[in-house]
Amino acid sequence: MLERRHTEIFNFIQTHENCSTGEIHKEYETSFSYATVKRILSQLLSERFIITVGKGKGTRYLISPSYELLNSIDLESYYQKEIDEREIKENFNIDIFELLYKSEILTKAELLKLTHLQEKYQENISQLSDHEYKKELERLAIDLSWKSSQIEGNTYSLLETERLLKDKETAAGKTKEEAIMLLNHKDALDFIVEHPNYLIPLTISKIEDIHSLLIKELAVDKNLRKRRVGISGTNYRPLDNEFQIREALESTCNLVNKKQNIFEKALLILVLISYIQPFMDGNKRTARIVSNAVLMNYKHCPISFRTVDSVDYKKAMLLFYEQNNISRFKEIFINQFEFAVKTYF
Repeated sequence: MLERRHTEIFNFIQTHENCSTGEIHKEYETSFSYATVKRILSQLLSERFIITVGKGKGTRYLISPSYELLNSIDLESYYQKEIDEREIKENFNIDIFELLYKSEILTKAELLKLTHLQEKYQENISQLSDHEYKKELERLAIDLSWKSSQIEGNTYSLLETERLLKDKETAAGKTKEEAIMLLNHKDALDFIVEHPNYLIPLTISKIEDIHSLLIKELAVDKNLRKRRVGISGTNYRPLDNEFQIREALESTCNLVNKKQNIFEKALLILVLISYIQPFMDGNKRTARIVSNAVLMNYKHCPISFRTVDSVDYKKAMLLFYEQNNISRFKEIFINQFEFAVKTYF
């Protein structure tokens, strides 16, 4: 969240676009020095809240087009309002792809942190034997299968999941479908470990293949959906036209394939497949597996999401649905990448 002084200057720029440093200082000269105004503007620029046009004395300030996308929103305050009270983007925003392509999703500080963590991961695995690495990867796979399923309402505990995936021992009092969901996760993860470059470049058919593995033997339709779906907890309505769904998923593939930064690729997959909801069910599960497949293809540390709270995950995702704001989901992604590096390898 912005400090009070930063907020004041940001709000002034919102109502006085194309203003100069001098005009801003004139408004606040009784409160801030010229040097303070310059420093605040520099910070707002570095956080991509604002952009500049012109150079030197002709420099003017405008609100960044990516402000809505990246601005930090307090979830507690946001969800104090009930579903029907929130002002949201009810329909799918087809312009989101152009905005995401033009925007740098991660700040320099965030990229630096992720890069250092990736270097730590590479250093750690260089000291592991093949057997030790596979053991750690298996541990992460169990945690990911458990947490990814738990987010979707699966009631298996982590210990029960380990018994199921290692020993094929089902838990008492659980449904057959819960066990199948977990086993399908393991199959999908095994597939991407055996075929690490399968999803590069990303295509619709390859995403469909991963989805098929995840919904095998479950009462879920394969391939892109042909009818409407609703999402509990929000008034956001995903696309309901099969051709528009295919077009949006194709745009996602193109965007991810064009992005150079691996972390951006993985993060965008997580949010966009979920946002589009291309399948009748299993969308977020598919997003998590495909995202990990991209990380692993580029020799990056995979993510288990083990310590993320399921409700926090859903709230961060709904925030993107309703406001096209990625700030809270980005925070989850960075925290979970850090957890994975420090926990498994």
